[in-house]
Amino acid sequence: MPELPEVETTCRGIAPHITGKTVQQVIVREPRLRWPVPADLAQVIEGQTLLSVSRRAKYLLLEFEYGHAIWHLGMSGSLRIVAADNPPMAHDHVDWLFDDGTVLRYRDPRRFGALLWCAGAPDQHELLRHLGPEPLSDAFSGDYLFQRSRGRKQAVKTFLMDGRIVVGVGNIYANEALFKAGIRPDRAAGRISSARYEHLAGQVKAVLARAIEQGGTTLQDFVGGDGEPGYFAQELLVYGRGGQKCVQCGSVLKETVLGQRATVFCGRCQR
Repeated sequence: MPELPEVETTCRGIAPHITGKTVQQVIVREPRLRWPVPADLAQVIEGQTLLSVSRRAKYLLLEFEYGHAIWHLGMSGSLRIVAADNPPMAHDHVDWLFDDGTVLRYRDPRRFGALLWCAGAPDQHELLRHLGPEPLSDAFSGDYLFQRSRGRKQAVKTFLMDGRIVVGVGNIYANEALFKAGIRPDRAAGRISSARYEHLAGQVKAVLARAIEQGGTTLQDFVGGDGEPGYFAQELLVYGRGGQKCVQCGSVLKETVLGQRATVFCGRCQR
């Protein structure tokens, strides 16, 4: 599933090609996504100029004069820039044709993604209004994590992956950040010190920034907005390596399930 770095990579990949251009035609081949594509989407968007492309959590926000399109890639979705004469393939569900011939194409084999319209402020939309801070922002810090974790008995990994606490720290990057911070993923969130949370917050920022720099993590379906895969998978230290040797101490990495998600850690390096 595309996580924050993959969505950020897509955002940066498509924005230069479509910002400032006018949507000439909207083609919806398959409206049955996670939620139905609004029936009047073409009527609303056609003729409007795209003002900006940004990201909030794992959502892409495409700003127009009279509202925002909210796009979520789901588990297997991708947005790509293609030529107007590039024929659609199976699972190419939505095309936006711009006035210069550029096409923004949405592909989603599993159809778990979403394309919605928001006429008001996007941060007040029901999908976004309860989200926590962005992990790469100043609002996210060790002190913030420490304060929000007091009294919590849940595992720190599930705490870190809660979008109401902080957005976009998905399973892959939670595993990696906790390993780099030396914290066991099953340790109770409320039993971690302020100093250790400070270290963890720094590692979350570093891991995500590095993943964005590498274009995301390709494990199955993800490609960026330019159709190229991400390469951060080549740098994963624990995720997907259960039963292999720890790169730091050589002991065998343990694998378990926390919050129904695969969790890998080193019993010696993480405590």
